[in-house]
Amino acid sequence: MVKVNGKPEDAAGRTLAQYLEEKSFDFKRVAAELNGDIVPKAQYDTTVLRDGDELEVVSFVGGG
Repeated sequence: MVKVNGKPEDAAGRTLAQYLEEKSFDFKRVAAELNGDIVPKAQYDTTVLRDGDELEVVSFVGGG
């Protein structure tokens, strides 16, 4: 299990990119922190989520 934004998810074994796609996140408007470190967007395809990881995903929303 991977803890995503504080909730357990069955995401282990997927890349960060795969997980974000499955959850319909817009890569242009998202930032990801894995185990306390910001993951550069260039590494989303190669970053594999593992059991025990803690992932924080933040979406940026514009407005006025």
